[in-house]
Amino acid sequence: MISARNLTKRFRLRRGEVVEAVRGISFDVHAGELVAFLGPNGAGKSTTLRMLTTLVPPSEGTATVAGHDIRQDPAGARRAIGYIGQGHGAGDYFRVRDELVTQGRLYGQTRKQARTRADELLTVLDLEPLAKRTVSTLSGGQRRRLDIAIGLVHRPPLLFLDEPSTGLDPQNRANLAEVIRRLRSEFATTVFLTTHYLPEADALAERVIVIDHGRVIADDEPARLKEQTAKDSLDDVFLELTGRSLRND
Repeated sequence: MISARNLTKRFRLRRGEVVEAVRGISFDVHAGELVAFLGPNGAGKSTTLRMLTTLVPPSEGTATVAGHDIRQDPAGARRAIGYIGQGHGAGDYFRVRDELVTQGRLYGQTRKQARTRADELLTVLDLEPLAKRTVSTLSGGQRRRLDIAIGLVHRPPLLFLDEPSTGLDPQNRANLAEVIRRLRSEFATTVFLTTHYLPEADALAERVIVIDHGRVIADDEPARLKEQTAKDSLDDVFLELTGRSLRND
């Protein structure tokens, strides 16, 4: 579902300095996997995600996502993936169901198809009671479920979730985790998740990829990483792999 080979990204700063944010990383994600992509601030995590979702082109290397080459067919890649960023995607003044119908229409669905798909997502993501509510009146957890619904409107086989639980309280974080689990059971969706909340990654992901200084430094099941480092928690594994020094954003 994702195949990255020697993926590299360099940025040239105004003063002429070249910063290599991602340094030739390679990895594969298979259909149906739920993978957590972890790294400290400045490690290259966000840049990698932006390349995989075709928001920025790689300087070297390539990748395919959902069968589409991000260099040769970025439009095809975008049509085949869902991307839930850290900000909210719905317009504040739309009603919840109307927002979903509008998104479906933007993806080329007929009015009937868009309405049917909106109703399916309202049911699956427990948004039915909120269907006529204005988006601006929703809580943070409710808006996050709506964001995920928007990302699933076009039935993508691959969903990118960028820090999905940021700002959520423990109850909403637990509810969101259950929604992510249901994505696989209801839609067989491959999920590529970034998070700084490591208990979330430990509970959800069957595989963890850790990046630091632009390179992949670990790639395994959470239990095996804890066994290899003789640590009891993924937080401790992360600190063992990346160190305790503070990073700049």
